[in-house]
Amino acid sequence: MTSGATAGPDWQAWQDSWDRQQEWYLPDREERFRVMLDMTEALVGPQPRVLDLACGTGSITGRVLRRFPGARTTGVDLDPALLAIARGTFEGDERARFVSADLTDPTWTEKLPHGPHRTPDGTYDVVLTATALHWLDTEALGALYGRLAGVVREGGALMNADRMPDPDIPRIDAAERAYDRERRDRERAAGVQDWVAWWQAAAADPVLAGPTVERFRIFGDPAAGDHADGEVQPLSWHVEALRTAGFAEARAVWASPSDAVVLGLR
Repeated sequence: MTSGATAGPDWQAWQDSWDRQQEWYLPDREERFRVMLDMTEALVGPQPRVLDLACGTGSITGRVLRRFPGARTTGVDLDPALLAIARGTFEGDERARFVSADLTDPTWTEKLPHGPHRTPDGTYDVVLTATALHWLDTEALGALYGRLAGVVREGGALMNADRMPDPDIPRIDAAERAYDRERRDRERAAGVQDWVAWWQAAAADPVLAGPTVERFRIFGDPAAGDHADGEVQPLSWHVEALRTAGFAEARAVWASPSDAVVLGLR
């Protein structure tokens, strides 16, 4: 570095801190990603055109491109702070594109870039999303599944990894929640950042402060609760909603006591 040069933001450090914060909530997060990528390769091959839906910092994009160097990804999100990290991380990598769009807007798909990031017929091989769509209410998620059926090619797939509770297992749920609370308490005592602390750190960063203020304006302050409008649905609801949307097959391809990955095949 020449004298007087100023180092840019350490985007990889932000990616790493995001991963640690997310893993505090989801210790099996990497296992979900592995299954999603395994099923991507099984269904559409090793050079997929991927729509990384509600992409956040680009966690899925990074894992896709490491596993499939010939892939192309399009990340979509509305959060300006997380998109800033994603764009900074993948700056100069022509395989990754990022778009700001509101998934509740019926016209959001019009913002998706054309060209080599889509299949020849203008669709995608696979849509991947994780720990994101619980921000939507049930009606909005059903409508989103319908729109996504129109951007996935015939024979392509959608995979959604998220909280999918089963109302018929209250004792199992109670035991899992108690165990998870104890684990989180131990790890927080050891210094792991939770959701609120991570956003407080982002707000204090000179580069991310502006986008974070805008993020709070859109979604609310995490300290005050920013998931208020979201809803979760059981796995059976997701399977039925995907079939209703136009996916020929749908089922869970991974599950924990509280979460699942549901796959819809066009």
